[in-house]
Amino acid sequence: SMVGNGEVIAIDYSSPNIAKPFSIGHLRSTIIGHAIGNCLEKCGYKVIRINHLGDFGTQFGKIIYSYLHFGNKEAVKANPIPELVKLYVEFHERAKDQPGMEEEARKIFKELEQGNKEYHDLWSWFREVSLEDYLKVYQLLRVSFDSYDGEAFYNDKMQPVIDELQEKGLLIEDEGAMIVPLEEGTPPALIQKTDGSTLYITRDLAAFFYRKRVYQANKVLYVVGNEQKLHFQQLAQVIEKMGYPYAKDIIHVNFGLVLQDGKKMSTRKGKIVRLEDVLREAIRLSREYIEEKNPDLAEKELIAEKVGVSAIIFNDLKNYRGNDFEFNLEDSVNFFGQTGPYLQYTSVRIKSIFAEDTFVFDGKIDLNWFGSDDVFDMVKTISFYPGIIQRCVQEYAPSILAKYLLTLATQFNSFYGKEKILVSDRIERHTKLHLCRMIEFVIDDGMRLLGMQIIEKM
Repeated sequence: SMVGNGEVIAIDYSSPNIAKPFSIGHLRSTIIGHAIGNCLEKCGYKVIRINHLGDFGTQFGKIIYSYLHFGNKEAVKANPIPELVKLYVEFHERAKDQPGMEEEARKIFKELEQGNKEYHDLWSWFREVSLEDYLKVYQLLRVSFDSYDGEAFYNDKMQPVIDELQEKGLLIEDEGAMIVPLEEGTPPALIQKTDGSTLYITRDLAAFFYRKRVYQANKVLYVVGNEQKLHFQQLAQVIEKMGYPYAKDIIHVNFGLVLQDGKKMSTRKGKIVRLEDVLREAIRLSREYIEEKNPDLAEKELIAEKVGVSAIIFNDLKNYRGNDFEFNLEDSVNFFGQTGPYLQYTSVRIKSIFAEDTFVFDGKIDLNWFGSDDVFDMVKTISFYPGIIQRCVQEYAPSILAKYLLTLATQFNSFYGKEKILVSDRIERHTKLHLCRMIEFVIDDGMRLLGMQIIEKM
C-alpha cells in the first residue's frame, strides 16, 4: 500500500447529463472509474472521486422552453428523467414546423447564463430531481462521490482562462470564433463560439486548473469513451502551449461501446436503454436462480440484489476497457462460466467449508503437501495478487484483476472437486483450510476492489 505514497489522483467519472437518462455508456464510466479508484486507494494513493455532471448547456434552453409551454410540474415531480426527456424530444418534434423555437431556446439559455431568476430556479430544480434519480442507480451500485461539481460550477471560472490565453497571445480569431491553433495534424481548439458562448474544452481547462489548485491533484484521470480521444489531446496541447508542465498529468482512461447484436446498445430502436431497468432485470434473474436452487434461503431479496448488480459490474470489467463488448444479460447472471456470480459462488463455497469446521490456525502446516502441481499452481497464483493490483493501477485496467480472479476461482473449484478438505488428520486438514482461507481472502478482496458485493450464502 506504499506505492502511491499519498499522491493525490482525481478521477472524473460517471458524469451523466442532467435531464437525460443514465445510459449504459455512463454505466461503463461509473464501474471502471469506481474500480480504478478502489485499486488506487489500495496502493496508497489519495483518490478524489468527481462526478462532473453534464448540468449545463444549450439543451436547458430547449427543456425550459418546453416546460414553460407544455410541461406539467406534477408529472416531472413523479417521474423526473422520463418527463424531462419527453419535453426535450417534444421540443425537437415541434421545432420542425416552428423554426422560431430554436431561436427562442437559444435566448432562454443566454438569459440563464446571465442569471435570469425564473430560468435559474427551473434549471436548479431540474438538476436536483435528476440527481435524485441518479442516486437510486448509485445506491444500487454502491458508488459514491466526493464532488458533484459539474459544468455549471465552472461558469464563473472560464473567463480567467480565456483572459490568460489572450494575454499569452495564444487566441486567434477565426470567422468570429476564438481558437487556439495546435500542433500539425491536430485541429485547433475552439475556445469561444461566435455568439460568445463557451465550449467543452474551455470548461475542461477551467476544471483542470481548479483540480490542480484546490485538490492539489498530481494526476487527473478522465474515464470517458474512445470517441473523446481528440478532445483530450487538444486539452493537453493547450495546457502545454500555456507553458504549464501538466500535459502528462491528463490521462484519458478510454473505453469502448456496449453492443447488443453488434449495434450500439444505448439507442436501439431509438429507445434509450435505461440502466435502472437493466439492473432490476439482472436482480430478477438472480432471484429466479436462487429460488430454484435454495428456496429456503433467508434474505433472498438482498442476496439477489447483490448477485444481480455484481453480475453486471463484473460482466463489464472482465473485458479490456478499450474494446467494445457484446452485452448479454442472461450470460452475465449465469452462475457457471466467466461471470460475477461464479466468483461469488466460489467465495460462498469456501465459507461453507468453514461453517462446518471451527478453524483456528495454530501455525502447523505440512509443507510437503504443497508439492503437488495443482496446489503449487494455486499458491503461485495467490502470490501474484499484489503485483496484479499494481498492474491494474499502472494500466488503469481493472480487467487484469477480473481475469486473475477467474483463474484463481477456476483453480480452486477444480481442486475442490478432487480433494476432501475436512480430513481427520489434523495437520493435513489445517494445511488445506489455511490454503482455503488465503484463497477466500484474495477472491473477496479482489471482488470488493472491483465494486462487487461479498455474500455469505446463496
